[in-house]
Amino acid sequence: MSIRSPIIVTVGHIDHGKTTLLDKIRGTVVAKGEAGGISQDIGASFIPVDTIKEISGGLLEKFKINLFIPGLLILDTPGHASFITLRKRGGSVADLAILVVDINEGFKEQTDESLTILKEFKTPFLIAATKVDRIQGWFSNSNLFHDNIEKQSDFVKEEFDKKFYNLIAQISERGFDAERFDRITDFTKQIAVVPCSGNTGEGIPELLMVLSGLSQQFLKDKLELSETARGSILEVKDVKGLGPTIDVIIYDGKINKGDYLIVGGKEPLVTKVKALLRPRALQELRVEKQFETIDSIEASAGIKISAPDLENVIAGYPILAVSSEDKIEDAKQEVQKEVEEVQFNKQIEGVTIKSDTLGGLEAMIKLLTDENVPIKKAGTGQITREDLIAAQNVADDLHKVILVFNSKITEESKTLAEEMGITIFDNQVIYRLIENYRDWCSQKKERELTEKLEQVNRPAEMVFLKGTVFRSSHPAVFGVEIERGFLKAGVLIKRADGKIIGRIKEMQKDGKTVNEVKKGDKAAISIEDVTVGRHVFEGEKLFTALSENELKILREVYNKLTDSEKEILNEI
Repeated sequence: MSIRSPIIVTVGHIDHGKTTLLDKIRGTVVAKGEAGGISQDIGASFIPVDTIKEISGGLLEKFKINLFIPGLLILDTPGHASFITLRKRGGSVADLAILVVDINEGFKEQTDESLTILKEFKTPFLIAATKVDRIQGWFSNSNLFHDNIEKQSDFVKEEFDKKFYNLIAQISERGFDAERFDRITDFTKQIAVVPCSGNTGEGIPELLMVLSGLSQQFLKDKLELSETARGSILEVKDVKGLGPTIDVIIYDGKINKGDYLIVGGKEPLVTKVKALLRPRALQELRVEKQFETIDSIEASAGIKISAPDLENVIAGYPILAVSSEDKIEDAKQEVQKEVEEVQFNKQIEGVTIKSDTLGGLEAMIKLLTDENVPIKKAGTGQITREDLIAAQNVADDLHKVILVFNSKITEESKTLAEEMGITIFDNQVIYRLIENYRDWCSQKKERELTEKLEQVNRPAEMVFLKGTVFRSSHPAVFGVEIERGFLKAGVLIKRADGKIIGRIKEMQKDGKTVNEVKKGDKAAISIEDVTVGRHVFEGEKLFTALSENELKILREVYNKLTDSEKEILNEI
C-alpha cells in the first residue's frame, strides 16, 4: 500500500518568523536539491525523505527513528486561519501543525487564534520557539540547537531558560503540558518545543527530525493512499490563456489529466481536468507564474488545475477526481455530504455569519455554538442582499448582526446595512471577531438594563421620623429616613400591613428638591390625600408599593440593584 507525505501547516503570530523559518528550510533544501535531492516545492516546501535523512541523519540514529514516509509537505499561506480550516471529512487537511512562537515575545494575538483553531480541529502540533539567536549574548556555530546551547555562557543559558520557561508557563496557562523536545519521554502526553532560528538555521535538523518522528508515530494509520483523489481548494484564480483555475491541496489518492473532477458547492459541479500544472521547484504555488504541465500526481501535493466551468467555485470546498463516468454519482454524493456536514441548528432567531472559506465557516459555527450564540444563516463569500434581509428580520437586536471572517465587504453592503439598522462585525482574527461581538452584546445589554432601571420604581423601606411633621395634610409633609433600598419621587407608598397610603408628590433633601434618595439619606416627602395621625403615624415603617410589572423588571435587572434592594426584593 502506498504511503503519502504528511501535510504540515505553519501557524502563529505575524512577525514571529514563520516565513523566515520556511525560507531557511527551503534554503537548506535548495543546497541539497542541486545534487538532485529535491523534487518540488508546493505551497511552501516539499522535503523528500532523503533530504531529511541527510540533514537530520545523526539525530534520527540517536533517537532510533527509521523513516518510511516519502517526505514532508510543509505549507504556508498568508491567511493561516483559513488554511488550518481547509477541511476533509473528519477533520482538517493539515495532519500536523508547527505553532511558531518568538521565544522573546511569547504568545500574542494570532498565536492564541492559531491555538484556538488547532484545538477546534483537533490538529496535533509542536511548537517552534524561534529567534533564539536574538537572546542577548547568543552565538551560533552549529545548526544543532543542542550543540549551541552547551557552548553558551552561564549568563546566556540563564536568559534562555528564563524565556523558555516563561513560554512553557504560557502554554500551561492555555491547558497544555509542554517541554523541550529532548527532555520528553512520552510525546502523547507533552507538546514538544523545539528552540530554533530562521536566521541562523540552528534547530532545523531537530525540527525536521521531530516532525518526521511524530508524523510516523501518530499518523501512520492515516497516511495510506486510496484510489480516489481527494482535495481541498486553496484559491480560485484567473490565469491568462487558461481562464479560471483552482489551486488545490491533494491530500489523498492520485489525480490524472482527463479525470472527471467533482467540486462541492450548493450543487456539485462535474467537469473534466484539462490540465495539471505543477509549480517550478522551490516556487510557491500561490505566487508562481510558470508551471510544468504533468499527466498525473499523487498526494500529498499542491497543484493548479485547469478545467471548464470553474467560475463560481469557492475556496475551501472539497474536490474529488475519478477516472470513469460510472463513479461520478458516488463522488457527487460524497462531496455533497462533506459540504452538508458543515451544518448548524438553524434558528429563527440568530446571527448571520459569512466566511471566505467553508473551513472558516465551520470554525465560526463551532466557536459561536460554544458561546451559545444561535445562528440563523451561514454562508461563504461576500455579503448578499439575502444576508442583509435575513439579519434584518430578527426580533432581538442582539442578533441583528452579520459576523464576517476574512471576507471583503463592499461599500454597497456597508451602506445598506446601516440603512437597515444592521451591525457588521469584520475581523481577520477569528477569535477576536467572536470576542468583539461578545463585548458588544455585553455593552448593549448593560445599556438596556440601565435604561430599564431608570424607568422603573425601586424597592425601599423607610421610617417616619418622629418630630418631623411639617404639614399634616393637603398635602402631608413629613420626614423619613431610608433604611433600605432606593426611593424615587412619584412612587406609591404603603404601610407594613399593605395598605396604600398614597403617591409621593415631591421630595426634598437638605432644602433642595430631589428625584431620588438612597439608603442612609433623610428627606422630607409630600403625599396628597393623606392625614398624619389618621392614615400614617410617626415612627411607622413605610415601603414602596410596586406593581407586578415593576417587580418583573426589577428581577430582570437584579444584578444592578443595591444589596439592600435585593434584600427587600427577595422578601417580597
